[in-house]
Parts: sequence; C-alpha cells; structure tokens
Amino acid sequence: MNKTIVFIVLFLMYTSLIISQNFITGFILDAKTSLPLENTIIRIDKLNLEVKTDNRGYFKIKDIPNGVYFLEILLDSYEHKKYPIEIFNSNIELGRIFLNSSVREFDYTDIISLTDDELNTDSNSADNISGLLLSSKDIFLKTAAFEFSSSFFRPRGLDSRYSKILINGIEMNKLQDGRAQWSNWGGLNDVLRNQEYNNGLLSSNVSFGSVLGVTNITTKASEYRKGTRISYASSNRSYVHRLMATYASGVLKNNWAFTFSGSKRSGIEGFNEGTSYNAHSLFIAAEKIINNNHSVNFTTFFAPNRRGKSSANTQEVFDLKGIDYNEYWGYLNGKKINSRIKEVVEPILILNHYWDITKGTSLQTNISYQFGKIGNSRLDFNSGANPSATYWQLLPSFFLKDNDLAGAYKARANFENNGQLNWNRIFDANSVNNSLGLENSYVLYEDRVDERQLNLNTIFKKTINENILFNAKVSYSNLFSDSFAEIIDLLGGTKYLDVNNFADTEILRQNNVLTPNRFVGVGDKFRYHYTLNSSISKAFTQGQFNFNKIDFYTAASLSNTTYQREGIFKNGRFQNNSLGKSEKVNFLNYGFKVGGTYKITGRHLVDFNAAYLTQAPSLRNTFSNVRENNNIVEAIKSEKITATDVSYILRTPKVTSKITSYFIDTNDVTELSFFFADGIGGDNTAFVQEILSGIDKRQFGLEFGVTLDIIPTIKLKGVASIGQFIYTNNPNLYLTTDVVNEGVFDDKGRSKNYIANLKNYKLATGPQNAYSVGFEYRDPDYWWIGATSNFFSNTYVDISPLTRSANFYEDTDGLPFFDFDNNIARELLKQERFDNYMTINLVGGKSWKINDNYISVFASVNNLLNKEYRTGGFEQGRNANYRQLIEDKSLDIPVFGNKYWYGRGTTYFVNLSYRF
Repeated sequence: MNKTIVFIVLFLMYTSLIISQNFITGFILDAKTSLPLENTIIRIDKLNLEVKTDNRGYFKIKDIPNGVYFLEILLDSYEHKKYPIEIFNSNIELGRIFLNSSVREFDYTDIISLTDDELNTDSNSADNISGLLLSSKDIFLKTAAFEFSSSFFRPRGLDSRYSKILINGIEMNKLQDGRAQWSNWGGLNDVLRNQEYNNGLLSSNVSFGSVLGVTNITTKASEYRKGTRISYASSNRSYVHRLMATYASGVLKNNWAFTFSGSKRSGIEGFNEGTSYNAHSLFIAAEKIINNNHSVNFTTFFAPNRRGKSSANTQEVFDLKGIDYNEYWGYLNGKKINSRIKEVVEPILILNHYWDITKGTSLQTNISYQFGKIGNSRLDFNSGANPSATYWQLLPSFFLKDNDLAGAYKARANFENNGQLNWNRIFDANSVNNSLGLENSYVLYEDRVDERQLNLNTIFKKTINENILFNAKVSYSNLFSDSFAEIIDLLGGTKYLDVNNFADTEILRQNNVLTPNRFVGVGDKFRYHYTLNSSISKAFTQGQFNFNKIDFYTAASLSNTTYQREGIFKNGRFQNNSLGKSEKVNFLNYGFKVGGTYKITGRHLVDFNAAYLTQAPSLRNTFSNVRENNNIVEAIKSEKITATDVSYILRTPKVTSKITSYFIDTNDVTELSFFFADGIGGDNTAFVQEILSGIDKRQFGLEFGVTLDIIPTIKLKGVASIGQFIYTNNPNLYLTTDVVNEGVFDDKGRSKNYIANLKNYKLATGPQNAYSVGFEYRDPDYWWIGATSNFFSNTYVDISPLTRSANFYEDTDGLPFFDFDNNIARELLKQERFDNYMTINLVGGKSWKINDNYISVFASVNNLLNKEYRTGGFEQGRNANYRQLIEDKSLDIPVFGNKYWYGRGTTYFVNLSYRF
C-alpha cells in the first residue's frame, strides 16, 4: 500500500513536471513603423532564460517551469519593458508587442552631415568617421561620434579606411585612398537611418570587414516609414542653412513602393573665414515586390557639392589673426572668394534583387555604377610671386631672424590689416602681361579626377537550423580614373605657358614633351595627365553559431587587387617612364577572424574577437610620383594586421555598461608625402616625394561606456577611451624628385636608402585619451535636455620622418656635421604634445504630436565655454637637417614652425522638423 502511494505521488510529480515545461511566444515590433525588431532580447532573469527575436521579430522561450516571473524585453534605443507573468501548465501567446523608441523624435543622424566639412582639408587625419559611428547604438561609439568628433578623435587610433561602408551590400570605400566619400550622400539624413553597424571585428552578414567595423545602409523603398517629413536646420559650423524634404509612399496596392528625398545646404562661410558651402542632394528609391520570393529595388542619389577649404597655419599666424583665420580667400568685387574649392559631383546608381529561395535561404544580387568628378582648385604662378598672404618671406618672423625690427613691424602691420589673398594684384599682373603680349603670371586651375566605377556582388544567406547561420559573398569592382590639371580661369589674362620653371634645361622644363612650350587656356589639360585602372575580386564565407550559453562565429576572406597606371603626357624629367602603361601591380590578400560571446548569465556577458588579415595598399600609396611617372614604390607589400579585443558587458534594468580592451598590430604600411625641403644631402634643396615603407604601428588600450538610469526620467552616462598609439619599428625611407643632383639623386631622381628612426614615437591620430561624463533628462511631456563635459589629452603633432634619418646629421661628404650635438639633436627632435583641454556641450529638444503628425525641435551648443584647443598638426619638412632646424628653432618665432589645426570655438546647431 505504501509502495503504491509512493508510486502514485512520484508519477503525479513527474507528470506535473512534464506538463509544466511551458513556453511563451510573441512578436516584437516598432510602435511607429510596425516593422519587426530583430535581435531584441527577451529574458526571464530569475530562470536565466534568454532568447533573441529573429528577422520577423518573433521569439519563443521554451521549457518554462510553473511559477510567477517577470518577462523583460530589452533593445538599445528602445524603452525597456517588464511584464509580470503567471504560468501553470499552459502556454502564453503574447501576440504583437510594440516598443517605443527611447529617443522619441530625435535621431543623431540629423548631425551626420555637419561633419562633412572635415573632408575639406587634404590631411589624412581629416576623414568623416563620426558619420560611421552615429549608426551605432553603443554608448561609447555614440559619444565618440557626437562629443569627440570635433576634436578629430579616432576610435582605436585608426582612420576610416579601416572601416567598411556599404549601401545595400555594396562597398562604398574608394580605391584611391580606401576611405568612403561621405559627401557622395551628404544631406540625405532622412533616408540613411536604416543602418546596421557591426563594431570592430564583429561578424557581419554583408562583408568580411576590417578592424574598425562594417556599416551597411539599407535603402529598400518598402522599409521607409510612410509619410512626409520636412525639416530646416541652421548652424555656424560648416553650412548655415539646410532645407530637407522626404516622402515615402509605403507599399502601394500594385506592390510598388517609392521614396524621394532632397535637400539644399548653403552658407557664405562656416566657422572658418571664407569657407563657402553650396550643396544639393537628391535621392530616389523604387521597389517592386514581384511576389513573396522576389523583389527588385532601384536606388539613385546625387549630391553635388562645393566647399571652400581652410588652411593649417603656424602659431605665428594664429597669434596674429585668430583661430578662424583662413589664408585661401580674398576680396574680389566686395565678395570673399576662396581659391581652394573642393567640388564633388558623383551620382551613384544601385540595382538590387532580393530572392527568398526557401524559408531561411536567401540570395541578394547587387550592381552599382558610379561616375563623375572630384576637383580641387588652387592657384598656379609660373612667373609670378607667391600670392599667399602667409608666404614665409612676408611674415614678421622672416625679418626677425635677421634682427630687422623695422621690417618685422611693417610686415606685422600689413598682415594684420590685410593678410588675405590679393585678387586685384593677381588680375593686374596678368593684365600688364597681356598688354605686353606675354603669358599669364597666374592662373586658377583644378586638380581633377574623373572616375567610373562598376561594382557587382551576390550575397548568400542560409539558416541551416535555429542555431547555425551560413553567409557567403563574392564581389568584383573595377575603377577607371582619369587624372589631370585643368585651367578653370585665366584671371584676366589670355594664355598660360605649360612648363616647369624650376627645371634647369629646356627639355626638363616640359610637362609634356609631345607638345613643348604649349600655351593653354580655359578647359585645357596641363601639368600632368594620366589614367589609373584598378580591379578587385573578393570572396568571403562565414558561419555563425548561436546557443543558449555561447554564440560564436568564424569567417575567412580572399581577394585579388590589380593596379596599373597609363601616362598620357610624356614628362620631360621622366622621358623613359612617364608615357604609356606601367607594369601591373598585383596583391593577393586574405583574412581570418573568429569571435564569440559567452553568456555568464543574462546580465553578464564576455565577448572575444580575433583576426589576422592582409589588405592591399591604396592606389595613392602605390606609385611614388603618380602625376609624373610610372615608378612603383619599391618592394611594396600588402599591410598585415593582427587584432584582438575582449569585452565584458553588464546589462541590468538600471545599469548598462561595457568595457573593452583591444590590441592592433599593423605591419608593412606604406605612406607618401610631398614637400619642399632645404638641407638634403647637406645643403641641397628640392621638391621631393618622401616614400616611407615597411612601417609597423601598434594601437592598444581600453574603451569604457556606462549608462545609469537614476529614475525613469534621468540618465547618467560616462565614457572613457585610454590608448597608446605608437610606431614600433624604424621603417625604410627614400626620396624621389624630378631634378638630377649628382651625389644626392641619381639619374632617375632617386636618393639613397635611409632608415627613419621612428620607433616609440606617437602616431598623430587625434587625442589618444578622451573622457566624457554627462546626463540626460527626458520629461514624460516629450522634451529633454542633456549636458556633457569632455576631456582630451595626449594629442601629438605628426612628425617628419626625414629629420629622423641619417640625412639629419650628414654633411655633403657623408660624414656627420662637425658641430653636431646629440643632446641638442634629441631636444630638436622631441615630439610636440598638445595641451590637455576640456569642452562642455549642451543638447535638448521637444516634440509635439498633433493628431497623427509630429513637430520636433532639436538644438545643440558645442564648446559652450569657447575653449581654444589644437586638434592636430604636422612638422614642416622644410628644415631637413640639423643645421637648418637648429637655426630655425633657436628663433623666438620659427620661420618654418609646426602647422596646426584648431578646433572651433562655440558653435550651435538647430533643427526643426514636421512629419505628416
């Protein structure tokens, strides 16, 4: 009897246990768009059960024992939700659950186009990385984009060529320099919101990527929120006014969907003097949903823009004229006219075919074509004086070095009172020459690059089961670019002689021996003319594995890159290797990466990633003097990159934080520089190309971000980036020039080999340490305000490699200067570190809902206290040896001191939008 009772009790308990393995299902959707929210975390914390929604927004939590629990729903940038559930021998189908965005009507993508002006300079340090980071929901990366970008901060000390930017799965990075040209889609913020950003080495479904991550922007017409949005923005940063309008039809009854957007940005000048801005943008997307398995999407966008550049200046110039001074402009007929205008006119057409082959299996095939031009204007002066107001012989320092106080006083007064480009004097000089039957002294020309690029790829995605996802991609790109200088204005003259006046003989003077001593006019090509042909084939595969306690991935890539130059002009200084085709340069590259996330609990996670990859040098760093000859950089190699990062992630209802340590080694980097140098080989002067090859760099450090919800309306946030970015070897260096000088340059214009002693010098990558603390208050009545305090340190000037080579201490006989002093030399070559500085930024806004329409206003003030600070700079290579440099640095005001960029003073941005 007792055994029977025991058996019955055990049977009932076992049956109850079986029955109690319940499940909960549901769909998570965006409250405004009704679109599914993929990768939303659904968890029952008490049971350590956690799942993520799929691409339909669907989730299912299985094997839930009977009991009373809280179900949590978490997704970055959306309001967290927490539901009490009571489950007992039953299943719960929650149906559709709608999440509201926690950012309400404010989206930082409104700010992306403001950072386009970073592209105005020709410096490698000026590239738009903030637009990339704004697509991330990570608190650290968001802060780096919005708070740190004005200080030219680079995450992990890397520039944007180490990130991949894609639109509908097609890579947008330029083959010329490896960077995305953000201005190709500037002003189209409304239609660039659908972004997926995979930080660092994380896996991506559309690209193997690089060490700084992958951003894929989706422009499928059916995925845009139906309605119309009109906005107006004003700022004193780059443009002054922006008007933007966007319309999305949604999916119509005939299964078509359309989206249109356009904008106009303009300004006479931004923060820096004379930096005019004029840009138009147009976007069209049209999608046809053929059936449940096939759809075709066509996208085209066109964003022609013209922007005035601003100059880097010595401290002497800033002290006399202020941080907003720009040497490139002057008054003409009462208007500020900038001589250096960057113009980008490059429309892009994209066609995508989406094929859902079976459930869980898809194939996306893409084709794009980009064409157009990039032009950078400047003055040329074959037979005239240098027109720059900051020319070294016009500044007070030139006179002070000879103790000419009267001359210095006069130069200072002239520079302070005038100090700009004198257009009238240029026109007068050309007019006088014209009356005498002579050619122009001055001309305005444009360095032009006309490009045509075709991209083809196909992306395969296969969900093998609920735990395994397989991706694969093959792609092909071909670039043809035509580069030349073209006259755009004769500036009151009639003709210009196409020769190099710095050469010694008649034949060496000729820029094109095929048409010697040719006079050119508006629209004529002169100085140089060549084409580049490049192609790259790529393939990558990836497996992603997702389980309850661990997610991991592994990926591999293979690519082949080919470059070739063809000279159209036969240069008089390089008659044997300037005309016709160069040798083809081929780079075979590969990459491997692996990573994973271990879920200690639903709230504690550890993430690890590692990669080894090689990548081809850019086109601009492959040919040593691409404008004048076919010479290829000697022994050029692909870059080799080893990278790892480890993160600890904490997620609780009140606190979200992440701390990451990273290590990146980059080897065999090649860099080219162009400058005029005194003191080559002892006492020679020349315009040189400096080729630095075999460079090894190391970046390592910590990134930390935390948000703390004090109460539902107040959030505190803190971010820190602590890094060390250094050269780790002494690379090879040689010079080339177009002047033969026995004992210094051989008959091919090449110098001897040097070793550049760069080891342990710091990389000039903006602030190596950056910190931010701030708060946000979000009122239930849909208004919010926030403030942050940002601190920056360890910013270094970009050093001159030539002065760290044997050329620095060798006399004309090849022996060290007799007066060379090691202690003095060490002090002369000490790398300049900029002062630490702090900025305070304010943001705020409000939105109103009127029936089904929304009105919102957003405003920000950066650098509230008007702090002056240097964001970057470089040593001038003019003083190439010990004697030249010690003479200049011993002066109170160096003639060829370092050149700097300064951050802006106090700036504002205001945006008003209406959506209906």
